[in-house]
Amino acid sequence: MAFMRFVGKTCGFLGYALQTACVTHCAFEYVGDFVMCSGPSMEPTLQTNNVLFTEHISPRVQRLRRGDIVISRSPSNPKQNICKRITGLPGDRVRDSRLYGPVPEGLIRSRVVCRVWPLDKITLLSEY
Repeated sequence: MAFMRFVGKTCGFLGYALQTACVTHCAFEYVGDFVMCSGPSMEPTLQTNNVLFTEHISPRVQRLRRGDIVISRSPSNPKQNICKRITGLPGDRVRDSRLYGPVPEGLIRSRVVCRVWPLDKITLLSEY
């Protein structure tokens, strides 16, 4: 009898843990997540080890604008994410002096909303 109660409580706990993991995964995959910056490409706006909160909805509904800072897969290394400011939109003619040129819209993962770390530099980085 005690063993059955233990098994029941364990299964109940595992069920709640699985539900929590699924909700967390969906939130981080489809709503927003946290990203740590590394590298000097966005200085002075962002420095290495800044932690950013990003949202995933704007890129999916194609509501990105010039000036937005986005997180994208690197065109030259798909395992690496990059942080870039949008200077041109599809159809615009923009010369880019970086190694890989313009980033295809399909590689954009999220839009940066705000910097959350370091605490003394918390700031919104988007207009909407």
